[in-house]
Amino acid sequence: MKQLLSLRDGEHVSGIYLCKAKLAAKTKTGKTYYSLTLMDKSGTADGKIWDLSSGIDNFEAMDYIDIEGDVTVFQGVNQLNIRRVRRARDGEYDPADYLPASRYTVSSMTEELTRLIGTVRSPHIKALLEKFFVEDKEFFAEFCRHSAAKSIHHGFVGGLLEHTVSVAVLCDFYARRYSFLNRDLLVAAALLHDIGKVRELSVFPENDYTDEGQLIGHIVIGVEMVDEKLRSLPDFPPVIASEIKHCILAHHGEYEFGSPKKPALPEALALSMADNTDAKLELVRETFLGTEGTEWLAYQKLFESRLRKSTEYKK
Repeated sequence: MKQLLSLRDGEHVSGIYLCKAKLAAKTKTGKTYYSLTLMDKSGTADGKIWDLSSGIDNFEAMDYIDIEGDVTVFQGVNQLNIRRVRRARDGEYDPADYLPASRYTVSSMTEELTRLIGTVRSPHIKALLEKFFVEDKEFFAEFCRHSAAKSIHHGFVGGLLEHTVSVAVLCDFYARRYSFLNRDLLVAAALLHDIGKVRELSVFPENDYTDEGQLIGHIVIGVEMVDEKLRSLPDFPPVIASEIKHCILAHHGEYEFGSPKKPALPEALALSMADNTDAKLELVRETFLGTEGTEWLAYQKLFESRLRKSTEYKK
């Protein structure tokens, strides 16, 4: 079975994939067709079943399905035109082969996160970080296997850990370059800014919004989680607690991007920029996956521009 992101225009496809989503729709002439999102370890791809009259067995979203079809390109993106499909049988697939994962090992990312916590000088802030990332084994296990988003960026196993470490490393650089920044506050806020995503998103393979995620969102959930840990640290300075929570509340930077608050502290501003930088650059990397041999990509709505790899672009 070929991985989805290695497929090319005109190739014949035969293999088992996870049907992440299934939607029944109608063409302009009123004919019903299925629009699918297929997933394997490399990522996701769009699939279409235009003819439902034969060769299409019953299946639902989150089923593993055995398909046959061909690859075409629509608006610069691969699309699988599927002619035959059946639900895969037990023993024909290993679910682990269908979960996209970080290109970094959990152990290497955990080592970097632990190193960053060790550089925090404030005993109060360090104690708060250790409540989450050292003492709460159940939380940290969830944190390490969660994604950072449903689909936009870091939407893979370990994505939340990867994104958090990347943002914290950027914030560490900011604090060394701009000495007026409170490094302990900034690094701690970076490590804590997305903790609410362990409750906002379900685990793989679903990786979808929970009821709590839809109704409250990871930013407010994260502040609630910090408040819960602070109750076990009665000597924690209230002002520092408010500053950490403000950074979490403001890390999306703008109201239209979901921030309950706009940055009022320089550390909150630095965190929002680091968060945006890592999200955007990872999105570029993911956009370029599976585009070998392509010079200019189709218009990318999230960037409001077409993208092209630089001459010496490296994966």
